[in-house]
Amino acid sequence: MPGQKSERRLTSIEGGRGVEEQEDVQEPEQGRLWHVVLSVAGAATPLPELRAALEKLAHDHSFFLTARYAADHAEVRYWEEARDLHDAAAIALRLWGEHKASAKLPAWEIVGLEVVDRPTYHKRVAEGFGGPLPQLGGVYPY
Repeated sequence: MPGQKSERRLTSIEGGRGVEEQEDVQEPEQGRLWHVVLSVAGAATPLPELRAALEKLAHDHSFFLTARYAADHAEVRYWEEARDLHDAAAIALRLWGEHKASAKLPAWEIVGLEVVDRPTYHKRVAEGFGGPLPQLGGVYPY
């Protein structure tokens, strides 16, 4: 109304909520699990070296499920714990680069990324889509 102060506040900005409103606000859920499929590709790499590097990555990264590989590409599937999809995707996009030196991974680029929450993953599996690979828990050639 003209001449009256508006009580409308921005809720997406910290401090935008009134004191009485803040008491009802719940903290964001922490530590949700996200299923990640990271696809990488690049110049051909000798298969024994690639397998050793992926096995080292599997040893270094918790929640690792499965890796499939060929001389010029690989797919890594694992669970990531993160607050939300944005954080899970950001962590996934750093995974290859952060472990490149320690696991002796090839200098490949990320060519694909899929991140879905746990309920979506289990729904897909129940419907027969995107289910677990026949060989879980290891590193296998395509």
